[in-house]
Amino acid sequence: MNYKENGDDSLQPKDIPSAGIGPIHEMAALPEAGPEHANSPVPMAIANEKPEAVEATKQQEDADGSPSPSVDHRPRTDEAASSVAVKSVSLKKPQCFFGERPLPAMEMAPRVLRYRSRRDFLVFGAGALATLTGAGFLLPQDTLSRFGVRRNVDSPGKEWFLNKALRIDDDVAEALYSGTRRVPTYTKSQITLLKNNYNGTTPDPGYISGWKLTLDGLASGLSISLDIRNLLTRFSVHEQVTRLVCVEGWSAIAWWAGLRFEDLLRAYPPMSQAKWARVESSVNLDGSGNPDPYFMSLDLATAGHPQTLLATHFNGQPLTVDHGAPLRLLVPVKLGLKNVKAITRITYVAEEPRDYWAERGYSRYDGI
Repeated sequence: MNYKENGDDSLQPKDIPSAGIGPIHEMAALPEAGPEHANSPVPMAIANEKPEAVEATKQQEDADGSPSPSVDHRPRTDEAASSVAVKSVSLKKPQCFFGERPLPAMEMAPRVLRYRSRRDFLVFGAGALATLTGAGFLLPQDTLSRFGVRRNVDSPGKEWFLNKALRIDDDVAEALYSGTRRVPTYTKSQITLLKNNYNGTTPDPGYISGWKLTLDGLASGLSISLDIRNLLTRFSVHEQVTRLVCVEGWSAIAWWAGLRFEDLLRAYPPMSQAKWARVESSVNLDGSGNPDPYFMSLDLATAGHPQTLLATHFNGQPLTVDHGAPLRLLVPVKLGLKNVKAITRITYVAEEPRDYWAERGYSRYDGI
């Protein structure tokens, strides 16, 4: 091999053998070059090479076991620089754990693909048929008759399933109930308009003069009747500004005052096995003005909640007929349909009593 002398025994680029590692040697010599070589196209060529190509070149050298003599004559510093350069090029950016990954290529024989497609179609069809059958079982008989199904498919099982589906939110609300949790309270400046929302026709106020509250199912075995004067003189009056939430989707903030239901339970304790209270209003009217007694079930745990009132006043004044004079139930942790107006009787029972709206297909617990 002929070396051209230029006074410093340095090897000129044109004398370097054209081996596969030539570009690496040229880059390794870069640290010794002057500043004028900073923009040399050689490092750019190396930097633009794919990491796989550089790694393949390095693996070829290792497999040979006999590197070029020009490498042997290089100083150790050049070898270190070359090694660093190769490693820096071959580094791969780590992939983010949540980053999108390319879908793997899958190969499948046409026969297997046809088999799986046919199987998936049959499974999908069977599932769709089962879904339609189940939905048809749950439809009302009148709806099924319009579709041409004359056979009566009503059964106790169907009613049980529908009731369970309807009351799943009740079960969750009842399980999460806590006597220590209170609904938000507000200031009197935040009071909003509360409309008259009687279930039917607002009754004539003539009933108020002879009104009494009757208590049944007591531990004493007696039936007690109390008028509004008895209630106001025996029990302390508590005030609160809370929100009344209606099942129809509206709500209002109002200032209420009255005795706590909890105080009534202590003064007239229910029988030991009682778990529910049936609260009713005999003066309630339907939309045509005919008598339509309103009744509602209330669990005793909610009755004893510190914010449950037997309200006697509204916005600082005695209740008017519009808002259930002379005594109404106020349960802020329940929907408005549980807040019975013009209560005339409370009966304590062991089993869940009848409920006006539950008998008409609505839920029974109605917690918020």
